[in-house]
Amino acid sequence: MEDKIIHIAVVPSAGYSHLFPILQFSKRLVDLYPSFQITCLIPTLGSPKSASKSFLETLPPNITCNFLPPVNPNDLPQGSDIGAQIQLTVTHSLPSIHHALKSLTSRTPSLVALIVDTFAAEALDFAKEFNLLSYVYFPIAATTVSLSFYMPKLDEETSCEYRDLPGPIKVPGCVPLHGKDLYTPAQDRSSQVYRLMLKRIKRFFLTDGVFVNSFLEMETGPIRALSEGKYPDVYAVGPIVQTVGGDDSNWLECVDWLDTQKPCSVLFVCFGSGGTLSQEQMNELALGLELSGHKFLWVVRPPSNEANAAYLAWKNEIDPLQFLPSGFLERTKDQGLVVPLWAPQVKVLSHGSVGGFLSHCGWNSTLESVMQGVPLISWPLFAEQRMNAVLISEGLKVGLRPKVNENDLVERKEVAEVIKRVMEGEEGVEFRQRMKELKEAATIALKEDGSSTKTLSEVILKWKNLA
Repeated sequence: MEDKIIHIAVVPSAGYSHLFPILQFSKRLVDLYPSFQITCLIPTLGSPKSASKSFLETLPPNITCNFLPPVNPNDLPQGSDIGAQIQLTVTHSLPSIHHALKSLTSRTPSLVALIVDTFAAEALDFAKEFNLLSYVYFPIAATTVSLSFYMPKLDEETSCEYRDLPGPIKVPGCVPLHGKDLYTPAQDRSSQVYRLMLKRIKRFFLTDGVFVNSFLEMETGPIRALSEGKYPDVYAVGPIVQTVGGDDSNWLECVDWLDTQKPCSVLFVCFGSGGTLSQEQMNELALGLELSGHKFLWVVRPPSNEANAAYLAWKNEIDPLQFLPSGFLERTKDQGLVVPLWAPQVKVLSHGSVGGFLSHCGWNSTLESVMQGVPLISWPLFAEQRMNAVLISEGLKVGLRPKVNENDLVERKEVAEVIKRVMEGEEGVEFRQRMKELKEAATIALKEDGSSTKTLSEVILKWKNLA
């Protein structure tokens, strides 16, 4: 007897960093249950990025992606925070999402469930209308999810800005967090972004469940705290990460250079798909890399005073190398390789010569580092990255976080110092050993009888019975 076809709809939010994780999750579903039929309805702000289109070409045929009519950036409030832009893009796309879901529910096989990205929570209202089970996919740490569900209570109990609290915030099951390390939307309680966040969180409580891209062995405390019955069903299904990447000239240049280096000798420096540094910070990082004396592979972008300037787009026509300190490339030509704009991160991290990763600590990058067993230097920039940095350095103890001065700048001597501590000596050995153990636990979690696979299989069985 053939397996039943299970049809589900997936709604990401604008931006590659939100589209990519939920589609990776969709691929994981298809891998476990090939009879899935998944329709992805993609809100867009302006024209879709080429990276998004390239990734869609790698998807299996039973995952169908439909770009919704693009929202004109001019229709959004000028000067909006990027978080608000992403949220409002979904808001403007709601009529298109409703129309698409109505059409899908009239087809055979009919939809069983709706899964949305965290910024697409408004679409959850349609699940009840069309008699669908509703879920949220969190492409973030369970620690961050725990804070989100704790946030309404924290909001009621706190009168000041969280960063002004005298002591750490004790979120159930989590490593203590200082208010200044909470995610960006919580840093200004009077802002539109904060109000939108609280509104989203209240919708999360009404879902049939939430998926978290983490695994029990990595975040035991927060995952167990989330499973105590106060919240919707929580399913830890990770780590779900990219395992391959496209080949291009950057990769050929990177691998040729990495092949000439000693094992675990190279520090990979990359701030994800959205992170940017100020000109002053870019200078300090460059000079710190040089001062450390360690080999490095650095993915460089043009500087910006906005830490998330490349999140939705960046100007490819600008050569970022022109912003490096005078003489830097010549002085470090035998020490490092500087690559403009992009490098195939997963392939670089998997190379035997890479022994450390200086990262913005986006959750995708963090999990990719875990899967390759590479210790981290945590350099958070925006969103929930400071929380991830606390988890990495204080909770899991698989890396270090540089100290900033009174101007929120990491100085060159501090850069050099943390590089040396991670890349050499007894402390570096301990980081690598803990990360090796975490890598092994992650691999086991994804096996047929692993914690994450069994958890996801339970949900699939539930859907199968309803199909």
